[in-house]
Amino acid sequence: MLENETSISTQRIQWKCLELKTEGKRLHYGRFAVSPFKKGQASTVGIAMRRALLQEVGGTSITRAKFYGVVHEYSTITGIQETIHDALVNLKEIVLKSDSNDILEAFSSVMGPKEVTAGDTSLPSRVKAIDNSQYIATITQPISLNIELKIEKNCGYRIENSNDCRDGQFYIDAVFMPVRNVNYSIHLFGNGRATQEISFIEIWTNGSPTPHEALSEASKKLIDLSTPFSGIRCRDVSFLEDDENSYDSTRSSFLQVQFGNACNLEGKLFKNIFIDQLELPARAFNCLKRAEIYTIADSLNYSREDLSKIKNFGKKSVDQVSKALWERFSKELPSKKLGLNQQK
Repeated sequence: MLENETSISTQRIQWKCLELKTEGKRLHYGRFAVSPFKKGQASTVGIAMRRALLQEVGGTSITRAKFYGVVHEYSTITGIQETIHDALVNLKEIVLKSDSNDILEAFSSVMGPKEVTAGDTSLPSRVKAIDNSQYIATITQPISLNIELKIEKNCGYRIENSNDCRDGQFYIDAVFMPVRNVNYSIHLFGNGRATQEISFIEIWTNGSPTPHEALSEASKKLIDLSTPFSGIRCRDVSFLEDDENSYDSTRSSFLQVQFGNACNLEGKLFKNIFIDQLELPARAFNCLKRAEIYTIADSLNYSREDLSKIKNFGKKSVDQVSKALWERFSKELPSKKLGLNQQK
């Protein structure tokens, strides 16, 4: 049984792995207990760990594929059962594990007739396929299928512009999210003033990291993200003169610059947070995707009236988006109609 401990103030926080199981090559499950926490601390840690596990744990994905003699993704190759588009979708699903942050190359060269799988791909020494049986395509005639691949490691996911594809090279929407799902629950133990909390964390991964590897990486990422704040020192800065109604023009300009920088930073942040973090019902989520609303920044460009004009997007869906934006990011939809064209 895996276990570890650390000290928070006068507490000695311990974690234990209660269960680890492999439900399939691409589905691993782990359940962990972390305690003891003071009242309220378990929720703070649970929320942070869930977000870090889903957003900060890196994964490896195929990001580009090159087929020779192909014009566009809906082309067909004589002797290949799938269209290029179908083969690209299958390549996107391949689960890989890498210990390199570099862009690496791989190559698949198969002579048919044969069913082509992930195991037929020649991978770099620093990359391995989690499930060699993952399907790519079927060659129905005695011809050769040659595919050049690019492999990257990153976090989150990346949507590519299909219009950039040329010379048989296609960019693939990369999914760098090895953690499939995370649940946590909080339970009280003890009595009266001695009441403490214990948190149970459940993690499902695609096998490229095991659940305890994902938990360890997420913990390190949280520490790295919070390290800059440990150097903050309080300084007594006053922006007001003796006359509280008089502002120095230089200080006023300074405030405007700082406020502007904060807004710019927030805008950049929301451009990199995708709408799946809103955890919307499937209907609302799919409607937003079809309207090419992919990020939180995209959604904030639409008023309630704008959203209601999206096909199959009713008032209930608008309310769900508005509620999720407020509860998760403290943001409200613009009150005025922006006149955007949603019929895409």
